[in-house]
Amino acid sequence: MSRNLIGPELQRVIDLIGKLPGLGPRSARRVALYLLKRRDALLIPLAEALSDAAGKITRCSVCGTYDTVDPCTVCSTPGRDQSVICVVQDVPDLWALERAGSYRGQYHILGGVLSALDGVGPEKLNLDSLVQRSAQPEVKEIILALSATVDGQTTAHYISDRLEHLDVRISRLAQGLPVGGELDHLDDGTLTAAMMSRRGLD
Repeated sequence: MSRNLIGPELQRVIDLIGKLPGLGPRSARRVALYLLKRRDALLIPLAEALSDAAGKITRCSVCGTYDTVDPCTVCSTPGRDQSVICVVQDVPDLWALERAGSYRGQYHILGGVLSALDGVGPEKLNLDSLVQRSAQPEVKEIILALSATVDGQTTAHYISDRLEHLDVRISRLAQGLPVGGELDHLDDGTLTAAMMSRRGLD
């Protein structure tokens, strides 16, 4: 479809929607038209919600998740175990583990995994603050809850090497995680079994 047939305002919406993962130009046009056809029920409330989110939601300075308060709701919840930090790749992994309900410690979001192919080195991950948090006297265990992919396991071993000088136990999720599996795609029962059966990192 020629861009000349579409006004600049609508084209901007289509272009922005097209930047979302999994959406190409054709899918972006369908989504934009769907929203326009449901202006009052969907488009306007969505625009208001996005504006509200942009103004109020920030990243937690402790774990790195998104919330309207800092520290976030998870980090500031009374009764969570301060001696354990669960390291995850990104925010959806934190949500998945919280949904499973088997873990009541702290979290640390890396913001990705090491990947030579994608040009992601240690400097692009939230690693320095993890080392600082792990060195706190109350911290006794670091759980590496990273995806069972080559990049995920490479990252886990890199973190283990970075923390080897500290007096902390380093463990990883155990049974139930398929090779190549990502946490956000697993069911609650599988995540719970993996968390409860975690083992030391070799």
